[in-house]
Amino acid sequence: MHTHSLEPWAHSHVFLGDRHDRHARRTWAVVALTAVTMVVEIVGGTWLGSMALVADGWHMSTHAAALGIAALAYHFARRHADDPRFSFGTGKFGDLAAFASALLLGLIALLIGAESLDRLLHPVAIGFGQAIPIAVLGLAVNLASVWLLHDDHDGHGHAAHGHAHGGHAHGGHGGHDTNFRAAYVHVLADTLTSVLAIVALLGGRYLGLAWLDPAMGLVGTAVILAWSWSLLRTSGLVLLDARPSPAATREIRERLEVGGDRVSDLHLWQVGPGHRAAVIALVSDDPRPPAHYKARLAGVRGLSHVTVEVQPCGGHAAVA
Repeated sequence: MHTHSLEPWAHSHVFLGDRHDRHARRTWAVVALTAVTMVVEIVGGTWLGSMALVADGWHMSTHAAALGIAALAYHFARRHADDPRFSFGTGKFGDLAAFASALLLGLIALLIGAESLDRLLHPVAIGFGQAIPIAVLGLAVNLASVWLLHDDHDGHGHAAHGHAHGGHAHGGHGGHDTNFRAAYVHVLADTLTSVLAIVALLGGRYLGLAWLDPAMGLVGTAVILAWSWSLLRTSGLVLLDARPSPAATREIRERLEVGGDRVSDLHLWQVGPGHRAAVIALVSDDPRPPAHYKARLAGVRGLSHVTVEVQPCGGHAAVA
């Protein structure tokens, strides 16, 4: 019976992004900012009898809810990072949240589109003087949120500087945080609607172009739906374990297929921002221990969990 400690061969399955906590703090800050604005608008609008202000407050509540999903995903991913129930960690919590947020964003866009189309067909009186300050307030809040969620380094990745650990190369530097991108796109979409609203309201007040208001709503709907679809596609591919990069797959094959070694099966997928896992089957004329092949993959960007299976080439052995 094996009585030695297995600790040297064990490894962590914490595949959170290297900017996880920074992104979490900023997302919570935007949730707080949005929630405070929402309360101020609803309470102030009720006190002053302004339905436009109340309506904008409830509109802000939908964004607070969507951003809350992103913030909670960071919390649960960190809290359950070492939970053995999650075979490959909690790094994809963010992608699940991004998928849900993208669905909500698309639904909001469709509601805006439906309302805009109805207003275009059935015009109603607009209180331009009252609505413009509200739109400006919304824009100021959204610009502050965009600034908080803007990250110059997100999605640009750096070369992985991981270390060998139990035969696995760990390196979480770089990698795209889909959850953070979803939160960013959400506030960006709200900023766009604020800008379009201000343009339409100014045009309506000073040029008499009342139709600009619903028309700008339709423009915003089209743009936001495109952003929503992009988020759905990106997060959905991660959730379905699609291969993250043809170039990464090619690099792994090139490093392993040396001499008489051939890759017979290769599975590569993302397990968290900046982290990928691979299960590789090799056929070799001269089989070596799995550690030999894992060493060849040292330094591959973002490759954090590697499993290698090696089989001798039966035909070659028969000839020998």
